[in-house]
Amino acid sequence: MLLRPRQKTFVDRSISSLGNFGNTLGVAPTGAGKTILFSHIVGNLLKNEGLNKVLVIAHRDELTEQNRDKFLRINPNIATSVVDSKTKSWEGNVTFAMVQTLSMPANLENIPNLDLLVIDEAHHAAAETYRRIIDRALELNPHCRILGLTATPNRSDGKGLRDVFSNVADQISLAELISSGHLVMPRTFVIDVGVRGQLSEVKVSGADFDMTAVDRIMNQEPINEAVVEQWKGKAENRKTVVFCSTIAHAESVTATFNSNGVKAVMVSGQMSPDKRNRNLTAYSEGDASVIVNVQVLTEGWDHPPTSCVVLLRPSSAKSTMIQMVGRGLRTINSQEHPNLVKHNCIILDFGTSSLIHGTLEQDIDLDGILTTADPLMMDCPSCGSKIPLASYECPICGEELRSERQKAEKELLTSVEMMEINLLNRSSFEWVELFDDHSAFLSTGFNAWAGVFKYRDNWYSVGGKEKEAAKILTVGERVVCLAAADDWLNENETEETAYKTRKWLSEFPTEKQISVLPKESKLDFNLTRYQASAHITFQSNKLEIQNIISAHEL
Repeated sequence: MLLRPRQKTFVDRSISSLGNFGNTLGVAPTGAGKTILFSHIVGNLLKNEGLNKVLVIAHRDELTEQNRDKFLRINPNIATSVVDSKTKSWEGNVTFAMVQTLSMPANLENIPNLDLLVIDEAHHAAAETYRRIIDRALELNPHCRILGLTATPNRSDGKGLRDVFSNVADQISLAELISSGHLVMPRTFVIDVGVRGQLSEVKVSGADFDMTAVDRIMNQEPINEAVVEQWKGKAENRKTVVFCSTIAHAESVTATFNSNGVKAVMVSGQMSPDKRNRNLTAYSEGDASVIVNVQVLTEGWDHPPTSCVVLLRPSSAKSTMIQMVGRGLRTINSQEHPNLVKHNCIILDFGTSSLIHGTLEQDIDLDGILTTADPLMMDCPSCGSKIPLASYECPICGEELRSERQKAEKELLTSVEMMEINLLNRSSFEWVELFDDHSAFLSTGFNAWAGVFKYRDNWYSVGGKEKEAAKILTVGERVVCLAAADDWLNENETEETAYKTRKWLSEFPTEKQISVLPKESKLDFNLTRYQASAHITFQSNKLEIQNIISAHEL
């Protein structure tokens, strides 16, 4: 499996920092592929530096299982084992463990001498349970290296990570992932339902705003009705996750959606696991279009078809806001979700988070001093109020801001187009434009091929490989489809095959290729062996590509 160029940079920087400092933190948001990243880092260190024992810890059983499965896909020849509530084995070179289980005294005693400790969701590393494991690892081996990965390094309680990590190896930004097509674009609407002044006076209690006070302000029937009305106007028919302040607030919002003919379910930490799972299943399988929650779906939950996030609570910590918004930014895998197209994610902020924090990007402070970036603001052309640049309408006077947004979108479009060009240039494989109208691109390796095609109003990413039928990878914006196609080749090819096919860029087509090329291509005397291969691959699979795109579109 090949890494994306940006992933390779992250891996190289992390290995370098581990060598220089003995510890390091890497920041990688949703969509960056954290498990893929640390799997390559660990695999590299085991192979090239003679490490013998590695421990990977996560805070939930399901994450432990997911991490192990993905690790083995990338490193199939490395022995692994598991320490969780069911199994406690240290036999593998790499052991995957659940923190709550491993931090128990009896299990701590059984930890072997470790060469490397990997901490998934490393913002938890300041917690007592994690510190027990870290301290025990360093007690047994003071030279044990520590690698942490997280999407949100700044904790909501203000505690720093400096005691564990002395440096940050690399940070992949949300903007990078959106521009490269690995996350969809957020469209933020900041909506004032007449209580912004009251919300601004709510005090911080512990690690966040006083949610009981927020409930008293937000949990009113007229406001809940206004929320549903705004949702119907801006995001109806979108799979939606709603974040509320308290259980009572969530119950009221859920009831209001249902009374207005919108099937909604609710989850909370006080629900029995069975009921919570039933409601999550109802949402994921389409029996409900809205899921309302209280501090349950903020972290570690993803349902990619979700394309609307409703914020009915403020957040004092930017990391919490990023986690909530991130639930809606994942792109769609068309194999898992056929006939579904996702172009963007609508954020409906009825609180003050967008006004407080502005940008979704993070300034990292390992010492735990929380920083708040200045929001990107503009003047409303109607009332002159300072409002977030991301707004599509003025939250103060209601003025539509299409013309103002179009100016920004022109600049954004240019940026995205440049990123598309950059993505094509930085790919491990050459991308061949099949026609002169920029409607089709194809790349081919030894084992697989991928193409991106425009059909009617959408772009389609199609992948195929030897002895398997071609399949739709994703549907949507061109840059998202290009990213999915490139990832397909990375998954099915190797550095060696990428190198060999790129050599064909400087070679003439073979006699056999010329004999089967379409007439118009035979007359192109600048055609390379690689381009010829791409055209032949397209011709051989043209009917199948047309059929699966047509079937998907219907």
